[in-house]
Amino acid sequence: MKENKLLNQSLEFASKIIKLQQYLIKEKKESIISKQIIRSATSIGANINEANYGSSKQDFIAKMHIALKECAETEYWIRLLEKSEYITKEYSIELLDNCLSIKKMLVASLNTIKANM
Repeated sequence: MKENKLLNQSLEFASKIIKLQQYLIKEKKESIISKQIIRSATSIGANINEANYGSSKQDFIAKMHIALKECAETEYWIRLLEKSEYITKEYSIELLDNCLSIKKMLVASLNTIKANM
């Protein structure tokens, strides 16, 4: 099977967010935002994976749009964690770079499939 850079990158990103959630719960005693970010960040890759097995181009597009929305939500939670001083600006920048990279690939994928319809 062909390597899926977008899926791999979203999996790596979700792994970082899982580690972040563990840190937030254990060290910062924070559970509300960490539950939100874990849901949205892990949903990105889950929807990308599901899109790859979609029954039609429309199904693919719908799942990729959901992944894009989850990516935007995750971006918000990262910014809020940094603004609330749960994470450092440096760590926030690293996570945002990962998130924005995924977002760009999602947009490019959606634009490509829509242009080919």
